[in-house]
Amino acid sequence: MDSYMIRLSSPFTYNHKCYLFANQKLSRHFTSFNFRLQSRKNSTSDAKEFDESAFEAERLRLDAKARESMAQISKTMTETTAEAEADPKAWKWVIRKRIWDLMEAQNIAQNPRPVHHRIPNFVGASSAAKKLSELEAFVMANCVKVNPDSPQKQVRFLTLSDGKKLLTPQPRLRTGFFSILESSMLTPSTINEACTSVGVAKYGRPIGLDEKIKVDVIVIGSVAVDPTTGARLGKGEGFAELEYGLLRYMGAIDDSTLVVTSVHDCQIVDDIPVEKLLVHDVPVDIICTPTQVIFTNRTIPKPQGIYWDKLSPEKLGQIRILRELKSRIEQETGQKLPCGPSEKLPPNAQRRRRRS
Repeated sequence: MDSYMIRLSSPFTYNHKCYLFANQKLSRHFTSFNFRLQSRKNSTSDAKEFDESAFEAERLRLDAKARESMAQISKTMTETTAEAEADPKAWKWVIRKRIWDLMEAQNIAQNPRPVHHRIPNFVGASSAAKKLSELEAFVMANCVKVNPDSPQKQVRFLTLSDGKKLLTPQPRLRTGFFSILESSMLTPSTINEACTSVGVAKYGRPIGLDEKIKVDVIVIGSVAVDPTTGARLGKGEGFAELEYGLLRYMGAIDDSTLVVTSVHDCQIVDDIPVEKLLVHDVPVDIICTPTQVIFTNRTIPKPQGIYWDKLSPEKLGQIRILRELKSRIEQETGQKLPCGPSEKLPPNAQRRRRRS
């Protein structure tokens, strides 16, 4: 994760098994959403229960701000020599920009466009999703975690259509954590909508850190991937790594959990320097494109959890679930977790901190 990773390491000592699913008496139990989306507080109408227009408008506004912030960082890293030399992640922005530019120039990109500072949607995304759905690991899976980006929408649809549990995060973990969707919660007319961010908010069942769940396959979006090593680059915000670390904390995944990505063939590269990757970077085991399935020769170890000493106070202040987890662990252990160095964020990245 480029921006904020978290580690449970010295001088902090933490017994993962001891605290996994601790404080069960504090576990929250959520009831499934019904098809009519009955109000959690009363039996008011669906419109009062969930304002789709307001949700989507706010999501688009925050996405635009986040992309603008990433654009500023990218410009600094790729055009300012002094900044680039001082930042160990500057090389990632060079590769990202090359892929984004190529996809736009060759019209491989699909909406939403431009694809810069996104997990890029691409021509043939549905074909790549079909190949992914034919993997033995996917066929046998009961629960699949899929990122919320556009090129993986068909993967989310195929997951639900096949009767599997779909675990998907709230966009940028801004307002919550993960939500679970199941075909039993949906109708044939709502399953497609359930694959969108609005649909997840409407039909998904929110879960907490105490949820007992086993994820069989992780599907992750990418900007660039290297089949030789399994190295992967995301769009630069680090949410895939953050989500991976949280799932490790929950005991929902381990080293054997397959990580699969779906990309266009032009996103396959051979110049990601493994020696420059960070401990929290998540590698992939399988790459699915519109034309092929590649089982990578993964040599990169998978992250083992959450890296608190890499998480800046500014980033911690932006993500409520992290503040809740940090407070919980500190209360359970009686020890103060380490904190990463402060960072100067671009002005547009300074979002209002919400009360935890």
